[in-house]
Amino acid sequence: MSIGHTLLGLLETGPRHGYDLKRAFDDRFGHDRPLHYGQVYSTMSRLLKNGLVEVDSVESGDGPERKRYAVTDAGVTDVRAWLEKPEKPEPYLQSTLYTKVVIALLTGRDAAVLLDTQRAEHLRWMRDLTERKRRGDLADQLICDHALFHLDADVRWLELTAARLGRLAEEVRK
Repeated sequence: MSIGHTLLGLLETGPRHGYDLKRAFDDRFGHDRPLHYGQVYSTMSRLLKNGLVEVDSVESGDGPERKRYAVTDAGVTDVRAWLEKPEKPEPYLQSTLYTKVVIALLTGRDAAVLLDTQRAEHLRWMRDLTERKRRGDLADQLICDHALFHLDADVRWLELTAARLGRLAEEVRK
């Protein structure tokens, strides 16, 4: 995820302080990985330097000055370009799971046990996500669906690999 583009998009709805940006980000996107304040302010500093945001106002109070940021026209253009560019699909052609299976076979370990253990872990995660999805709002349901579809594809791969393990062992040991 592009933190900078996400913060710019949030600023398109109106100027905000760094604290407000962090809260808006965490509420919408940071359920599992909230932003650190330092990350917000370093990103805002970079966006300011690159002309994508400007300081809308500065408020003085008991503590340090609070800057309120606004997106510039260049920032809006940058967000538009980011939204229009499709994300690169991640086909997992160098899968850690595949690597572990091959290493297990090369070293004489039981790759079937590895696959069974991994399948159990995937199914545990799927149960947890299904429960979270059941309790969550629409945004959480969509995030959980995305993860569940990926985990389901992994489980199907694990089962297919287990079914082909004998042939794979022959090829690996040649």
